[in-house]
Amino acid sequence: MTYNMITSFRKHQRLYFCTSSRHPSPRPSISSPHFVTQQCSNDFISSLCRQKRFREALQAFHSLRAQKLNFQLHPSTYARLFLACSQLKSLHHGRLVHHHLSDSGVAADVILRNHILNMYGKCGSLEEARQLFDAMPERNLVSWTSMISGYSQNHREWEAVELYVEMLRSGLAPDQFALGSVVRACSGLSDVELGKQLHCHTVKSDCGAARIVQNALISMYSKSERIENASVVFERMVEKDLISWGSMIAGFAQQGCELDALHLFKEMLDMGVHRPNEFLFGSAFSACGGIVQSGLGEQLHGLSIKFGLENDTFAGCSLSDMYARCGRLDCAKKAFYSIDMPDLVSWNSIINAFSCVGLINESILFFSELRDFGLQPDDITARCLLCACTVSDSLHQGQLVHSCILKIGLDLNVAVQNALLMMYSKCSDLSTALDLFNEMNDWDLVSWNTILTACLQHQQSEEVFWLLKLMRSLNSKLDQITLNMILSACADLGYLEMGNQVHAYALKVGLEADSMVRNGLIDTYAKCGSLHDARKLFDWMGNNCDVFSWSSLIVGYAQFGYAKESLELFACMQSLGIRPNHVTFVGVLTACSRVGLVDEGCYYYSIMEDEHGIVPTREHCSCVVDLLARAGRLSEAERFIDQMPFEPAVVMWKTLLAACRLYNNVEIGKRAAEGILKIDPSNSAAYVLLCNIYASSGHWDDFARLRKLMKRSGVRKSPGKSWIKVRGEVSVFIVEDKSHPASEAIYVMLGLLGFEMRESGYAPKASRWHE
Repeated sequence: MTYNMITSFRKHQRLYFCTSSRHPSPRPSISSPHFVTQQCSNDFISSLCRQKRFREALQAFHSLRAQKLNFQLHPSTYARLFLACSQLKSLHHGRLVHHHLSDSGVAADVILRNHILNMYGKCGSLEEARQLFDAMPERNLVSWTSMISGYSQNHREWEAVELYVEMLRSGLAPDQFALGSVVRACSGLSDVELGKQLHCHTVKSDCGAARIVQNALISMYSKSERIENASVVFERMVEKDLISWGSMIAGFAQQGCELDALHLFKEMLDMGVHRPNEFLFGSAFSACGGIVQSGLGEQLHGLSIKFGLENDTFAGCSLSDMYARCGRLDCAKKAFYSIDMPDLVSWNSIINAFSCVGLINESILFFSELRDFGLQPDDITARCLLCACTVSDSLHQGQLVHSCILKIGLDLNVAVQNALLMMYSKCSDLSTALDLFNEMNDWDLVSWNTILTACLQHQQSEEVFWLLKLMRSLNSKLDQITLNMILSACADLGYLEMGNQVHAYALKVGLEADSMVRNGLIDTYAKCGSLHDARKLFDWMGNNCDVFSWSSLIVGYAQFGYAKESLELFACMQSLGIRPNHVTFVGVLTACSRVGLVDEGCYYYSIMEDEHGIVPTREHCSCVVDLLARAGRLSEAERFIDQMPFEPAVVMWKTLLAACRLYNNVEIGKRAAEGILKIDPSNSAAYVLLCNIYASSGHWDDFARLRKLMKRSGVRKSPGKSWIKVRGEVSVFIVEDKSHPASEAIYVMLGLLGFEMRESGYAPKASRWHE
């Protein structure tokens, strides 16, 4: 209690005491000091509550308790104190007032009990609220509404709906507040069908046309992505308030109808009915950012200044975000610094704006300023900084951010840990990502999917199956993304049996209808050579096949030499009006290459950009080089490489060099090998292939010279790698590798097999040269 308030309180007491001393009485009466103290307390606390000086009212109440006076308050004063606790959301003070009421002996009627019920609901203690509600000897409509509203406001929507149904069964008709609360609960559930039923109930109700109910319906339909239904409710409203306009404009902006949001905002301004607040401007700025219209945003910026909102936190944060989404980071920075008191949300927004484009230094500078302002960063701040490191591929900066995260104690947050996993894997530090994953105390589905994606990106497909085994041992849930990662690993390793198991699991848990899973299965079956299963699944999908389904099957047929089927699929796809993508043309060009349709392949390559708008990539060019080289048109292949708009990849020169070996073309082979070694001087394949060309064409001097060069440079042939599955375990083998736990037994068995082969008269052909 402040000094002035205490002084005023004591003066008020003395005035009553002086008055009462003129009329002494042997028993408590209106003139006794005890009664005067109570009366003064009631009047003073009630007066503070009426002035909305809630903290001071509670301080006055606690001052009386501290004096250990045996005082009672009027029920109306208790009600005002409970209202103060509700407004301040102070559960602690609410409990103290409730205990004092219980000890005072004052009989609480249904009105006072409703105030207590409302206080517990507003403060989030729904267990205490429900206990009081169930014990109430008498309930009225306000009791039910307070309880329903408490459940709705504290994200326990199903309980709110169930209690509403129970209220109807008790024979009570809902008022506008009960209807509004239950509709808001339906918004949290995103249950459109239930929302429609409640909408019908509001139409039948006498108070269903109230603005509070109509506004709740607009919000419910908007959050359920039924913006057209929300628009119908809005248009039929007889009297709209600022919440009605704001809910509708926000709904349009959030559901991708940005122009509709801006038109409605303009309509409201033209009507001049309401003065737009910071939330309306926030939605309008968001709409401008969604359609990348900084010009419109600038006009709204000027209008917000006219309405005196240029320094508002909410409007300023939305304005800064709008400029950032439009690529005008300088304006975003200027708008941010115009905010009088930026909160943590504002700081996170500006950090995220610079992080998304990889400006890590600027993001860290904002982070330092945030801490200078005395604000405590949260998990969103950390994730934004890690995003900047990921986009900019800056491992060093990421490690610095990681150190800071450890210092401020956010390292145990699962969302932050997932962002760290992403950062390390994107910055080519898979080992650290795996170590971090193993150290995590709790893994959610994002954690699993992130580390699985990292393993695939770093060509560690065998790790995926080890992680899958760990997931299943922990009974972790698999979603469509997880299944797609596993299917990609199956496709990479040709692991058909695991692909079949994933298919069975998808059928069991109801994910077989997901397009991502279906396409992953088609791709896996096709790459594992099970074209019959791939085609069967493709045909079963029917009209649900998209461009990815078609492309996976076209590529699968092409890779296994079924060029005719591949090209027929492509023709059928075009006839159905499905636009091909870059993967489709990889399959088409591969098909042409496999069967020597050189002219057809060159034709398809020529129409890619002109007719389909697909700019050829290195992968397409590699297919054309392979097409020409396989047909023996080596000069054309070399000329095509030289005329490409970008630097050739190693695989193109390798393709040409392999063809030169097949056709014994020494001159072009030399240039192809030089092209490989220019890009990768330690590439052993170039030396090996060129040595074979020299040997097969009889250029033994060149062969000997190249062999000496290989030894002098320390170039060795890259070891081969193979996989085998034994008793459900996938084992990886590399030439001369002894890291396998059973390597000793394996080499003993190989020795025995070799001995028996020689005993049977097998004599392996000697190679032309040895490492």
